[in-house]
Amino acid sequence: MRSFSWVAVWLAFAALTLACAGPVAAESEENWQLCAGSATAPDLRVTACAAIIDGKTETSERLANAYCNRGHGLTEQRHFHDAIADLNEAIRIAPSHACAYNNRGRAYAFKRDFDRAISDYDEAIRLQPSFALAFNNRGDARLAKGDVPGAFTDFDTAIKLDPTLAIAYGNRAYIFYQMRDTTHAIADYTMQIKLKPDVLAYINRGNAYRDSEQLDRAAADYGEVIRIAPEDARGWRNRGLIRLFQGDNKSGIADYDKALQYDSTDADSWNNRGQAKIRLGDKPGAIADLKKALELYPDLPTAREALQKLGVKL
Repeated sequence: MRSFSWVAVWLAFAALTLACAGPVAAESEENWQLCAGSATAPDLRVTACAAIIDGKTETSERLANAYCNRGHGLTEQRHFHDAIADLNEAIRIAPSHACAYNNRGRAYAFKRDFDRAISDYDEAIRLQPSFALAFNNRGDARLAKGDVPGAFTDFDTAIKLDPTLAIAYGNRAYIFYQMRDTTHAIADYTMQIKLKPDVLAYINRGNAYRDSEQLDRAAADYGEVIRIAPEDARGWRNRGLIRLFQGDNKSGIADYDKALQYDSTDADSWNNRGQAKIRLGDKPGAIADLKKALELYPDLPTAREALQKLGVKL
């Protein structure tokens, strides 16, 4: 799983004018905090930035910041046309605004217009050569275009510029994993988890442990996914597979029960639970699960072969 990021424009609130008294100044500061805050929800960001823009009182640089951050909020809401319009305006007002180029590149990347995205990331980097996020994002766009060496170089550069940039470790790990270099992939995913643990990072490291036959460690990572996000079927189905690899069919079935509770559309989960039921002698249960797997994925060979061995005519 790969990803890219954006930049919020942080403002020095102490520099705000103190001439406006009471509630007006407080409201203005609150809007800026919501507009520029990295943890602000997209709808609140868009509303707060809009209030600043509509107030028509800000200087050019600060107005560009508001457009830049509203553009990010609109991108998160998948309103790409409006987001790009805001980021165009931010760039028009402040042509040297590296943040706006990065964020517009991100919007283009979501639209899968990777050439424009890369062009914007190039400009962000030209304006700010130490811009680690822009290198990370350009790497993501390059990888989407099949330029693996260019992507790896960008992720590597992002990490050198900012050793705390968790997302870049995850992206570089993805390339290592695709190269079947699980040792380096695990090392990078481990650093990503140390810096900023999340569900995808644990899933990805679990996959790397699984592929390198470190099954207990893989199970532990999928267990961490279950702890963090118990209603996410991926943790249950991945750990269920490890249980089956380890020969613990009963525990594997229990994990697939939970996986299917949260996602009943995954054919592999039905198939794998059915295979485990065969091993435990539950022929009717196995047939029901395998038929469901074929209903969802008619060309699934393992389910079809298992049903034929069970004497089911297809």
